[in-house]
Amino acid sequence: MGKPLSMDLRSRMLAAVDAGMSCRAAAARFGVSPSTAVRWRDQQRRTGSYAPKPQGGDNRSGRIETHQAAVFALYEARRDITLEELRHALAKDGVAVAVSTLHRLFVRRGFTRKKRLPTPLSKSAPTS
Repeated sequence: MGKPLSMDLRSRMLAAVDAGMSCRAAAARFGVSPSTAVRWRDQQRRTGSYAPKPQGGDNRSGRIETHQAAVFALYEARRDITLEELRHALAKDGVAVAVSTLHRLFVRRGFTRKKRLPTPLSKSAPTS
């Protein structure tokens, strides 16, 4: 993901617009697209700030947070349940989520979901 343009560029471009230059002319002068200049100006008018908005992050997992009690109830009832099985059990209750969404929920709560196959004991070397 790209980085936001600097606050210095934003302030100089918006100062030119405040001095009477059009958004399109200021955009051409400072090497940004006209739509960027218009968006920055609109953001400055609406919020009083022209700082970049936060980028990235998980925007969709908030939906699963409302069903976390059901997720952890299913998990506690059967601790060896896979995420795919958990997803199907939730789908029966009308909650459609992806396995990755469930994974992020468990990670946020500090649960590890790694499955290991049983390893036979070795006489020659320790096994994990």
